[in-house]
Amino acid sequence: MSRKKGPPPLTETLLLATMARRFYLQGASKLEIADEFGMSRFKVARMLDAARDSGLVRIEFDLPAPIDVDLSDDIRRAYRLDRVLVLERASEKEPREIVRKQVGALAARLLEEIATIDDVIGLSWARSVNAMTEAIRTLPRCPIVQLCGVQAGMDMRGRSVETVSRVTSVSGGDSYPIFGPLVLPDRRTTEILRHQPGIAETFAQFGKLTKAVVSIGSWEAGESTVYDALDEAERAAIAARGATAEVAARLFDADGNSLGTGLAHHVLAISHEELMAVPEVIAIGYSRPKAEAVDAVLRSGLVSTLVTDAAAAVPLLELARARPLPEPS
Repeated sequence: MSRKKGPPPLTETLLLATMARRFYLQGASKLEIADEFGMSRFKVARMLDAARDSGLVRIEFDLPAPIDVDLSDDIRRAYRLDRVLVLERASEKEPREIVRKQVGALAARLLEEIATIDDVIGLSWARSVNAMTEAIRTLPRCPIVQLCGVQAGMDMRGRSVETVSRVTSVSGGDSYPIFGPLVLPDRRTTEILRHQPGIAETFAQFGKLTKAVVSIGSWEAGESTVYDALDEAERAAIAARGATAEVAARLFDADGNSLGTGLAHHVLAISHEELMAVPEVIAIGYSRPKAEAVDAVLRSGLVSTLVTDAAAAVPLLELARARPLPEPS
């Protein structure tokens, strides 16, 4: 007759709990615990594992923000980034506008923590960057620079000029807006506007940027500010060149290479070279449709910090594993 399995002996449970308390709460090493209880440190390690496996010890993270720690770390390592903040998986059930606000709030909290009075901060226009600026409550007194012109058809609250104004009202620093459209009809018009005093002053700040917050767009309707500003023929021609992603009106192919098109000559925006020279670039890219675009931009080496959600992070990690980044030379 088999013996019915019952709870573990009280003495054994008490020993496990005492050892776990020494290790997790009091900071004792496994060797110190082994000496105290007269056993090998390998047995101590097995017993600490048993305490966790049995549920006697549960490790929880009480983060001040809804971040998926595992996904954040996996993507950070896969793309060799400085930081990754992945909005927790529960957000996948939320409407996109709610996720946008949550991702924006994460980016706002990060920028509030890392910005200094010595920074010159650039902002590109995007709904997610706009959501970030609405969540910012404090910033050091530093200049805020608009990275690209205004998309036609946007209401004033959503325009990049208003976004920059909103942030400088918080920081109290100088504001460098671009009072001009994002996409212009030809190169001549673009050059004329770039030399207008106010716009020229803003363009002169691009080489001084220390941080930039940008959005990653994918080359499809509703997912890129520039895509939506072009006519169908221009969209198709650029897609045929291999456009996968867009950041501040600069295009990238699937391998993260800068994509040369005629578009660069009729947009009011920071150049690819100037953007790549910014020491710290925080990129916001979320939702499943943007996973391939985020992958492309991360391969470019532009981004130091990514703020995203689980809906984009899961397929993004699959893309990274399917095509690992080459080892640094």
